[in-house]
Amino acid sequence: MLDTSKREMAKIKIKTPEELKKMFEGGRKLAKVKARLKEAVREGIRASEIDLLAEKLILGEGGFPSFKMVPNYSWSTCVNVNDGVVHGIPRKEIVFKKGDLVSVDLGIFYEGFHSDSSFSLGIDEDGFLKKFISLGERTLRLAIKKVESGNRIYDISRVIETSIKKEGYSPIRALVGHGIGKDLHEEPQIPCFTSGKRTDSPKIPVGVTLAIEVMYTEGSGEIEIGNDGWTIKTRDGKIAALFEETVALTETGSVVLTG
Repeated sequence: MLDTSKREMAKIKIKTPEELKKMFEGGRKLAKVKARLKEAVREGIRASEIDLLAEKLILGEGGFPSFKMVPNYSWSTCVNVNDGVVHGIPRKEIVFKKGDLVSVDLGIFYEGFHSDSSFSLGIDEDGFLKKFISLGERTLRLAIKKVESGNRIYDISRVIETSIKKEGYSPIRALVGHGIGKDLHEEPQIPCFTSGKRTDSPKIPVGVTLAIEVMYTEGSGEIEIGNDGWTIKTRDGKIAALFEETVALTETGSVVLTG
């Protein structure tokens, strides 16, 4: 009988060199789009404008918006503000204002494969907001360093949890990062926290592609779904941030595809 780790590893989809090449190309394209969106997020801009720009840029790169392939979701991005964590609908009623923390999540489907990435930034951020956001950027870099042969998913989760809690904040426990490839969401799940034994966590194999997400909040970490049926917010109304990159483990080490 397989143990938990072996059962999970059996579900992980290993990419061939040819498939990885396509994901490398798609990731580079998404990185270009993401850079443009970061420049576009500013005071007075509507979330819907960011979404329209993202779709235009993704199509211009020869890809298709991954999120529009999600059943019943009609937008190219997810845009969250302040207490929004993930899955926020980019509505025209959402106008960015000074002091806002804005998170944008986007994906591209290119040559049969998905890439996924997210960023958070502050509109004229103050000292607190700058520190809060830089924590997520730093934590994601630490998590990516754990993508190496011989390590386990547990090692990624542990460094995320440790980094966030060290600063007095809470990792989101009800949501996870994930494998990615032909499907937007594949095995393994990548929590922002640890549970159980390290040896029960799947090993990270060469050829795997992971969408590593750092999701954290100033408050308790408890979340709830908004009235629109999509937007997930913090239950206590505290701010949250999200950082994500698609990462591949190759024979020569880890590579950030969307950075």
